[in-house]
Amino acid sequence: MKLRPILGFFLCVAAPSAASAQCLLCGKDQGSGTTVSRQAETPLRVDVETQLDMGRVAVGAMGGEVEIDPLTGARRLRGDVVDLGGFAVTGVVTVRGEPGAEVRVFLPPTVDLESGDGRTARVVGLATDLNAAPRLGPDGRLVFRFGGRLQVAGLGDGDYRGRIPVTVEYQ
Repeated sequence: MKLRPILGFFLCVAAPSAASAQCLLCGKDQGSGTTVSRQAETPLRVDVETQLDMGRVAVGAMGGEVEIDPLTGARRLRGDVVDLGGFAVTGVVTVRGEPGAEVRVFLPPTVDLESGDGRTARVVGLATDLNAAPRLGPDGRLVFRFGGRLQVAGLGDGDYRGRIPVTVEYQ
């Protein structure tokens, strides 16, 4: 069995819309989030504090997946995948806005990642650790974590990167 190393790593990005705020590119040189006003009240601001990172794995001919649980931060490997170490980290997002306001958080059902040589891998099952009706706290802040499953085809080695849109709206 021949295994090839891959690294699953993604950034978060989104474009603003009229009724919501979304995170900007999560690069180290980006220091502020997008603000969109809520009927001239307190604007929403979304900042990605930590990028989702699947760590380093080797994938064999049968392929497999790496899952990061948003509740526990645990990494699970399935299929023809071997752990090569590194840190697997859930994504962490901070939302700021009107104290006590109820918000909705949207993540896409799938996100395609690319390696430097054009190969692709897919992230599915993106989920947060939020309850069914999340609210900003008395200080106007809400912090949540998110995770998902990285699916990699057999012998799909590479350093995979992509963008995960995180959209937050007032309820």
